[in-house]
Amino acid sequence: MTEDMSPAERYALSRQRAAEQATALAPFREMYDFELDPFQIEACKALEAGKGVLVAAPTGSGKTIVGEFAVHLALTQGRKCFYTTPIKALSNQKYNDLVARYGPAKVGLLTGDNSVNADAPVIVMTTEVLRNMLYAGSQTLVGLGYVVMDEVHYLSDRFRGAVWEEVIIHLPESVTLVSLSATVSNAEEFGDWLDTVRGDTEVIVSEHRPVPLWQHVLAGRRMYDLFQEKTGPDGGRGRREVNPDLVRLARMENGRPFAAGRRARALRDADRERERRQRTRIWTPSRVEVIERLDAEGLLPAITFIFSRAGCEAAVQQCLYAGLRLNDTEARAKVRAIVEERTAAIPDEDLHVLGYFEWLEGLERGIAAHHAGMLPTFKEVVEELFVKGLVKAVFATETLALGINMPARSVVLEKLVKWNGEQHADITPGEYTQLTGRAGRRGIDVEGHAVVLWQRAMDPAALAGLAGTRTYPLRSSFKPSYNMAVNLVSQYGRHRSRELLETSFAQFQADKSVVGISRQVQRNEEGLAGYREAVECHLGDFHEYARLRRELKERENELAKQGAAQRRAQAAAALERLKPGDVIHVPTGKYAGLALVLDPGVAPGRTDRQRGFDHYDGPRPLVLTAERQVKRLAPIDFPVPVEPIERMRIPRSFNARSPQSRRDLASALRTKAGHIVPDRHRKQRAAAADDTEITRLRAEIRRHPCHGCDEREDHARWAERYQRLQRDTQQLQRRIEGRTNTIARTFDRICALLTELGYLRGDEVTQDGRRLARLYGELDLLASECLREGVWEGLQPAELAACASALVYEARVADDAAPPKLPGGPAKDALGEMVRIWGRLDALEEAHRINQAEGVGQREPDLGFAWPAYRWASGHGLDEVLREIDMPAGDFVRWSKQLIDVLGQIAAAAPEGSGVARNARRAVDGLLRGVVAYSSVG
Repeated sequence: MTEDMSPAERYALSRQRAAEQATALAPFREMYDFELDPFQIEACKALEAGKGVLVAAPTGSGKTIVGEFAVHLALTQGRKCFYTTPIKALSNQKYNDLVARYGPAKVGLLTGDNSVNADAPVIVMTTEVLRNMLYAGSQTLVGLGYVVMDEVHYLSDRFRGAVWEEVIIHLPESVTLVSLSATVSNAEEFGDWLDTVRGDTEVIVSEHRPVPLWQHVLAGRRMYDLFQEKTGPDGGRGRREVNPDLVRLARMENGRPFAAGRRARALRDADRERERRQRTRIWTPSRVEVIERLDAEGLLPAITFIFSRAGCEAAVQQCLYAGLRLNDTEARAKVRAIVEERTAAIPDEDLHVLGYFEWLEGLERGIAAHHAGMLPTFKEVVEELFVKGLVKAVFATETLALGINMPARSVVLEKLVKWNGEQHADITPGEYTQLTGRAGRRGIDVEGHAVVLWQRAMDPAALAGLAGTRTYPLRSSFKPSYNMAVNLVSQYGRHRSRELLETSFAQFQADKSVVGISRQVQRNEEGLAGYREAVECHLGDFHEYARLRRELKERENELAKQGAAQRRAQAAAALERLKPGDVIHVPTGKYAGLALVLDPGVAPGRTDRQRGFDHYDGPRPLVLTAERQVKRLAPIDFPVPVEPIERMRIPRSFNARSPQSRRDLASALRTKAGHIVPDRHRKQRAAAADDTEITRLRAEIRRHPCHGCDEREDHARWAERYQRLQRDTQQLQRRIEGRTNTIARTFDRICALLTELGYLRGDEVTQDGRRLARLYGELDLLASECLREGVWEGLQPAELAACASALVYEARVADDAAPPKLPGGPAKDALGEMVRIWGRLDALEEAHRINQAEGVGQREPDLGFAWPAYRWASGHGLDEVLREIDMPAGDFVRWSKQLIDVLGQIAAAAPEGSGVARNARRAVDGLLRGVVAYSSVG
């Protein structure tokens, strides 16, 4: 090619090549046996030019190459590089990658419970560790040149996202920031903010997937392509459309209206018969059928996402029961050798309780589960075997999609709905992108495959919308905390801290969003003017007439609510009067009919399991129904008061778990009271009939001139629209007022509360405040108050562990069962005192308008982990501890590690030489053993 060039062109090309060889990028590119992509080269060149970079690219596209170049630059320049990740599993993975490239002497690891070579020039760490370093002014920061923030889109996380913004805001100006993100739709907005707070930042966005992704729907025995490409007018590629076969299938499965009339009857009958035959060939394939189908088509290894831990474990069991085997004899031997090597440190007595042998059987067959409830060591082994091709089918929860380097040829989604902690909700385009991004292994697969299983009522167009939306917006979740406030005031003073918080991405987005809201207010005001004209009535002031009608409706609704509340109170009072042996008639619900009260269900002291103290939600009687079922009923089953219709003696020998006992007692119940017809509950006279306010409003409405208007109801409809739009407009105006300086206002409220409690004195941080500065976590202020008031003084190490567990533990779902089991003696008293202190802090937060619903403030301490923490710290065995609680081993390890972390903070914050500091360290020693100690990932 150079032969065709002129001498001048050849000279210019040689100069260009020489210049490229003189850069740090040239030797870096030679470290890889593949060519870098254009976006990687662009980002690396920007870094070498001294700019910060934000790289937004799909999962699996190789964003981390840019982070590794920052490491290369730091080592070349004799400076330090910190590589931060959101989770410890990613930190461990990246640490191993960098050690393999640069050797153990140059690479360190800091993850809260792991510290390896902390003085190395390259340190991999979790983002929280770097945040804590910045607040503590750690000497490790000296010489820091680059910080890589992997998975920076985590700043959207409502629980931990604020940490990312804290780091970005507080890093020294001399540090170059490398931000690696999934593809987000507002990368330019995020880049603008980075440019504001960090200086010159280049935004590089790539939406190109290195391995093409094909989307499918598996229905019955047939795999449908989700999209069908139309040929363009010039014979080339045209636009993508939803596969018409899928649309036809959905219409047939979900039903459609048929033509009316006599002539269409024969055609309609033929359609129905054809559809009936077709339906028998459509079903949602079982998990075993899916894996067998993928195996037959060469689409393994595959990750099947099931949004339930129990579902993942059940899927593995179903495959084992079906006799599914994906590994040959040689692969089985390799699996066993790796597993035995990686789990050699686990004591033999723990293997059975951890489900080791069932887990190993699945691995040897090439099948495994992967979820947060698993032992971390087990998860690591699954990841290693999957990457090596020795596990070919993994059933995982969505946590696997968060950064772990575990690509597959195919990804399967069982459903497009998941539990979000509050309700079952459709997955978002961002979540769909994150999950399906695992499909297609670069350098191995020519293409990746995303398979969605057919479900009744599936809408192919909606699925295509999910699959076609490749990006999602990045939203800040930044909120000031008590710990953040004292650390900021300590370093910068109140005024400068306020200014720093005003530079957060949260405030940046809030200020920008006000522009759009203001435009909406203007449009609403134009609409209100039009509605005002339509409401005008020639007989009088229709706005006044509409106000009277509105007041009447509100009063009627208010009385209806009061009546419902009164009926609920009467029903609850009647339930509280029940005694064992009362025969009642359950008025409604699944178990309506004759029932015998076994236990009235009025808890002693009216306590609830989650709170542990001073909470009651009504009687829940345990009854035996006439159909021999023993059930715990809820207040909702009793919309009206219930009275005993008969009494029966319950035999002492009665056992609710014995079918024979239930049968005999139910038979006696039917004989005793089956003939009694329950009294019908008489409806009470409506309160509205006697209400003077309602009488007055109705009279005023009848007297009003507009009441006689022929177009009254038309005017009323326009008045209702006017009122609704006016209400919306007022809400928008309040949002505009609320979004201006929101972060700073919250910071001011937090500082006011801390001043009242004596943690701050103007710009000065008191001794108590300096203690709070060393406590990180959701319940930082509660922990500090407990230390200040000496709540934990005199506790033994295991008792202190039980109390500290309430600061970290949070049950996954609300549980309406019995109160949690607590250790007795001083530990129980201390836990009670912690709850009382929290109640005082909660009242203070309310007084200072600090809103927990907005993610600021102290949540209620959860006592659910106190007993297992106490038992484990006391030296009891794993089998004994896990048998007493309904908790997977992986969750037990995770909560124990978080407890160890908070105990370390307590030891550091408590006065040196105090009993609390000493016992906190002893509690750590008691917890850090066995299954907790040998789990390398927290």
